[in-house]
Amino acid sequence: MLELLRRFKTRPGLSAELVAASLFANMLALATPLFVIQVLNRYIAHGVDATLATLTIGAVIAVILEYGFRQVRLRLARGLSAGSDKQAAIAGFAVLVQAKAVAVERIPPGQRREIVAGATAIETAYGPNNICTVLDLPFSFLFVFVLYLLHPILAGVAFLFIAVVFAAGTLNAAMLRGKMQDLVTATNTGGALIGTAVSELDTVRAFNAAGFLRQAWETQTRWIQGLRQRIAAKQGWVQTFTQSVTAMMSITVVAVGALLVVSGEMDVGAMIGANILAARALQPISRFAALGEAFVKARQSLELLREFAKLPLEAETGSAKSEYQGGLEMRDVAFAFPGGSAPLFETLSLTLPPGSVLVVAGSNGTGKTTLARLMVGLLEPSRGQILADGLDLRQVAPEWWRRQVIYLPQEPAFFNATIEENLRMINPDIDGQNLNRVIDAAGLRRFLDESEGGFETQITNNGRNLALGIRRRLALSRALASDGMLAVLDEPTEGLDVDGVAAVGAAIRDLAGRGRTIIVFSHDKNFLKGAQAVIDLNVKPVPRVSTAPRKVKPEADAPQQEGAVE
Repeated sequence: MLELLRRFKTRPGLSAELVAASLFANMLALATPLFVIQVLNRYIAHGVDATLATLTIGAVIAVILEYGFRQVRLRLARGLSAGSDKQAAIAGFAVLVQAKAVAVERIPPGQRREIVAGATAIETAYGPNNICTVLDLPFSFLFVFVLYLLHPILAGVAFLFIAVVFAAGTLNAAMLRGKMQDLVTATNTGGALIGTAVSELDTVRAFNAAGFLRQAWETQTRWIQGLRQRIAAKQGWVQTFTQSVTAMMSITVVAVGALLVVSGEMDVGAMIGANILAARALQPISRFAALGEAFVKARQSLELLREFAKLPLEAETGSAKSEYQGGLEMRDVAFAFPGGSAPLFETLSLTLPPGSVLVVAGSNGTGKTTLARLMVGLLEPSRGQILADGLDLRQVAPEWWRRQVIYLPQEPAFFNATIEENLRMINPDIDGQNLNRVIDAAGLRRFLDESEGGFETQITNNGRNLALGIRRRLALSRALASDGMLAVLDEPTEGLDVDGVAAVGAAIRDLAGRGRTIIVFSHDKNFLKGAQAVIDLNVKPVPRVSTAPRKVKPEADAPQQEGAVE
């Protein structure tokens, strides 16, 4: 409800129009019970047809006007919600793509999806129909007041039943909160299982994991269905209870009214009109009580979205150089994951002049990919500085810096767009000649020629359905498209055949020949040839830094690959 009040405050003029339309609509709604009272008391008593015609025409006009005001109110309510709903939908996704990676990674992927998808629950709860239901709530007392004018006892009876239904709805909403939170958690877990079954087809089958996943899914399904059944039962109870209370109120009003008629304190027309008025008074309260689940969902979605919005965002502005030369310096760099017991590495210092070649060696899990992400600016050091031509990466404009880097990640992923759109993502101004150059440099010409759409071939499933070698070559093409002065290549030959390894070697030699600073992360000793500096991450916690190739610690898991860089 606080969110609804906030929406009213942001649009005061529109809110005033909504209240005015609600007032007129509910005032006109009094016409029906008053028509009944007048027909029973005046027409039946005197039988004047002109009186009946006048009353009927007046009541019909009132009903038509009421309909018109309610339609106008619906359109106004849509206008009240449109801006806020759009903002909620955009805000969650904007944080998802703009927040610092280390902050987003602390949130499980399923919960990230749930946060962004929560905008739908917010839009549903604060839709125009529900807004109109809330606006009708105060006008229940208008009908109670008219009842009071007919007889105070009947007004008291109606008020008592209204209070009971409102209390039931409020209690139900409070009881649903914990269940709805459990349902969100269960849905996230179920989403993770679906993601595994959808994206890891071969792994599921090759390792006979179908039974394991099916059992996990059956357990999860029982949990989710149980929660949904309990939620549905509570909502069903409220609806049934409300219907029963409505019937009981009608019986009570008629019974009490009959006693008042017999005692001479009320006539029959007033008694029947009072019953109609009591039902109209209870109607918005009943509708509101049925909205408990929707408002609970919206409240939880808003809370998640607001917490999500607190994540630190990447800067949209910052320092930049008109021409980056390719220099990179690390000063006392240390990094530890949040909650980690010890730093992954620390006290790492090295200066790379433009055009240098650095190899970062180390076994699996020693921090090669983490250091690569630090250099690209995807992570920030826990201590120390990384400087590009003297500029601290914490202070530079992230978009500018990423355009200076030829970045090949170890696990490349792509956007569900065309090949050309993926290649242009980092460098929108690249021309056709250079697009073809990077395709040839990665050895992708044959794949592109055999693709039905060429550059317009659509990538789906973020490229996971492509062969590993093709995926890595395409990632190399995308990296080369930036034509930056610093190349950060994480395991560049992993998963490639002999021709692919040769293409990587040729690309690295071309970059070196054009004065690019090259940093290769690999446990392949072949890359040590020709490097001016080596960082050995096998040495902990302070990596060993040498300015000439030297033998690193033995690595049992390091594969020997052909195509060494000379």
